[in-house]
Amino acid sequence: MRNISRLVFVVVMLLIFGGAAFLATWDIPAPVTQVEKVLPDDRFPR
Repeated sequence: MRNISRLVFVVVMLLIFGGAAFLATWDIPAPVTQVEKVLPDDRFPR
């Protein structure tokens, strides 16, 4: 039973470190949708 719990612990730690390494090296693409918003003139001081 002790060996099984040690194996489960090692597998969980490998999953955590593997997920962290994946997120650290993943090149997430920037959004390409263009945003245009009209700002009213009275919001800016003259």
